[in-house]
Amino acid sequence: MFQGGSVHLCYIDEAGNGQTLDPVRPDAPPVLVVGGFTVPRAQVKSLTWAFLAVKKHYRPQLRNADQLSEVIQHEIKGSDVRKNLRVGNHGWRRAAMDLVASLLDTLESHEARILARVWIKEEGLAFDESGVYPASVAALNETFQAQLAHEHSRGMMVLDSRTKVKNAPNVHCVTTRKYRTGGDSLRGVIESPVFGHSDTHTLLQLADLVVSSLLFPIACHAYLGDVTWNVHCDDAYRPLREQFGQRLKKLQFRYQDPTGKWRGGIVVSDRRTQQPSSLMFGPRKAITVPTTAIPGQPGASTPERREGEPDGSAVESPAG
Repeated sequence: MFQGGSVHLCYIDEAGNGQTLDPVRPDAPPVLVVGGFTVPRAQVKSLTWAFLAVKKHYRPQLRNADQLSEVIQHEIKGSDVRKNLRVGNHGWRRAAMDLVASLLDTLESHEARILARVWIKEEGLAFDESGVYPASVAALNETFQAQLAHEHSRGMMVLDSRTKVKNAPNVHCVTTRKYRTGGDSLRGVIESPVFGHSDTHTLLQLADLVVSSLLFPIACHAYLGDVTWNVHCDDAYRPLREQFGQRLKKLQFRYQDPTGKWRGGIVVSDRRTQQPSSLMFGPRKAITVPTTAIPGQPGASTPERREGEPDGSAVESPAG
């Protein structure tokens, strides 16, 4: 039973949609990412001010704003960050990378933890966004619950509001788990997810940037680099993966379920090529494992094995 006074908040947004990945739609998002971060309630105000400072730094016009509301309502969109990386000049690309680095600095210094579900689409196959999104929210709530239990805390999730038709299923999937007969499996989660608008909830803007300017392009580069006809599959995103992949890995909250399986963090479902979630943090590294030489024969080593390569494990296992 919860007895402490610790509280965490979780902010969730998405990047991508249900469009089919097809050459006739070269601008269709090849992945859907539903994710964000958790933060202790005691850090929320400081994190908010730190993020506003980042916005002022990268949008100098905000420094002269007459009202705080102007700074809060102005959004830096992840799609613009990605565009600057793809087609911007050297200065724009450097500014985009510096912005992402500043976002990670801010999250790291405020005890934030990143969690996400990443879905890789298959060419030509319909993508059931109406089913995938609620399933993602349910899975993220499980991770959030595990973190709350670990921290002896309680918490609430704030989702970026879409439309009522799209919002409702995302709440029902959590509400039924909390109030079904047989016990509450999300006891640390105070209430079903609530919805906010990014122009009024500053930290939803931060969640948007985490998802759309970092996780989305990294996933495109890691899992769909061969899809040259899609505008989102661009090698310009390589620096994000190379420079920030390991920082993302360290920002995860991961936990072991009762069977000992690692869960949580950034989880990738790659039905296209069945690649592991660990690709989000950088290319697989080849490791040669030496074996004892057989007497009378030259020294030998086992065949090359790649770190993170599936070995009978599920593709949807947590990254790490």
